Amino acid sequence: MNIEETKKITLSLIDTFNKASQVALDLRKVGLIKEIKSDNTPVSNGDIEVNKILTNKIQEITPNIPIVSEESVNHKGDSNLTNFWLIDPIDGTKDYINNRDEFTLNAALILDKKPAIGIITVPAKERIFYSYGMSNSYELIDGHEISLIDKKKDYEELTAVSYSNELKPEILEIHKKNKITSCQKMKSSLKFCVIAAGEFDMYVAEPRACEWDIAAGHAILDHAGGKITDFNGDEILYGKPEFKNPSLILKNKNIL
Repeated sequence: MNIEETKKITLSLIDTFNKASQVALDLRKVGLIKEIKSDNTPVSNGDIEVNKILTNKIQEITPNIPIVSEESVNHKGDSNLTNFWLIDPIDGTKDYINNRDEFTLNAALILDKKPAIGIITVPAKERIFYSYGMSNSYELIDGHEISLIDKKKDYEELTAVSYSNELKPEILEIHKKNKITSCQKMKSSLKFCVIAAGEFDMYVAEPRACEWDIAAGHAILDHAGGKITDFNGDEILYGKPEFKNPSLILKNKNIL
């Protein structure tokens, strides 16, 4: 698939993501219906409705590419996927349910086990990020496409985002080696977006969560000139057993 094809697919999904984002906010406003899944994590009718909107449109655009979503069972048992979609309809469901603003909607197209397209919206913050190839990573601001490659940091200190306020020694050591001076807790794939946009510089995490949590953000950061590896410096590939993530180190272009 060439750059013109990935661009066409990406741009054709923007309106659908905006619609799904508004649906998520509207459902939360009237009151969500919540359940606990078998893995002891929450899910709401908002997650399910957003999943329907995104998967229906993606199936319409790319009918021959399988979809793996957090909120459906299709293809989760497949062990040989190379080209497929990864969808996390709402990443940060706890924040979504609890009226916080960092939850995101996510979709990534994986080609040859690598993220080729990434789309993330942050409905409560009215932010939308997307990418469809190297040096083609953007934030849409007031209808204007702003290249993340061109965004410059306006500060000297190096800052990180983290999943928790209590960081393990191994993570603190990586921060120290990279001269990180401060760290802010942040949930959801928003972490990838703010690093790609140069608002933060780094994120480090031990193995946790699943591929649909990170794939869209991986594409956006990678295509903005950043780098994503595991703790050994190895490339992150997709379609692993049970779609589990390895350890992660995210860096933006400022500290490569």
